[in-house]
Amino acid sequence: MTASAKMASILKLCAVLFVAVSLCSVSADPDLLQDVCVADYASEVKVNGFACKATFNATDFSSEALAKPGLTNNSMGSLVTAANVQKIPGLNTLGVSLSRIDYAPDGLNPPHTHPRATEIVFVLEGELDVGFITTANVLVSKSIKKGEIFVFPRGLVHFQKNNGKVPAAVIAAFNSQLPGTQSIAATLFAATPPVPDHVLTKAFQVGTKEVEKIKSRLAPKK
Repeated sequence: MTASAKMASILKLCAVLFVAVSLCSVSADPDLLQDVCVADYASEVKVNGFACKATFNATDFSSEALAKPGLTNNSMGSLVTAANVQKIPGLNTLGVSLSRIDYAPDGLNPPHTHPRATEIVFVLEGELDVGFITTANVLVSKSIKKGEIFVFPRGLVHFQKNNGKVPAAVIAAFNSQLPGTQSIAATLFAATPPVPDHVLTKAFQVGTKEVEKIKSRLAPKK
C-alpha cells in the first residue's frame, strides 16, 4: 500500500471514529454553559428552556413532589406526578428530571411517547406489564416487579399496566429537563381544534359514530 493510500485509510478511520464519538456524546438536552441556570419563571425573555435567575438558593434545587402516592381515582386508574423544570427551577439546563407514577389495581398509563427523552423506570411497589413498540411495529414487552428496571427508548410509543390486585408505583427518570408527553388517544381524539372526523375514520377504518363516541369519552372535563 502506498503512503498516500495509507494516509487515506487513516483519515477515513478518523472520520468514522469522529462520527461515532459525536453520536455517542449527543444528549437529549443541550449542554449547560455554566454551573447553574436556575429557571426564572417570571422572565419575559423567550429562550429554549428558561432564562436564568440572578440569585438562587437550596430551595430551587429541592422538592417533595414525589414523596406521596398520587390519587388514582380516575378513568385510567393511574397518575403521573412530574418533578421536572416546571416544578424544580434548578433543573434548568441540567438535562434530567423524574416522575412518580402510581397505579391502582388494573390501572393503566396509556400508550404515549416522550419526544425529548429516553425513560427508565424503577419499580417501587407491585408488578407491571410494560412495553414499547418499535418503528417496525415490533412489541417489546415483559412483566416487571419491585426492584426491577425497564427502559423505554426516546420517542417510541410505550405503556405500563398494573394487572395485579394491589397498587403499584414506579420512579421514572428522563434525560431531559422537560421530556414532554403525548398520549396517543388524547392527542388524536381530544386535540384543540379537533382532528377532522374524516381523517380519523380513514386512519382507524371505523365510522363517524365510533369516532364521535371516543371523542366524547376523552373530552376534557369541564
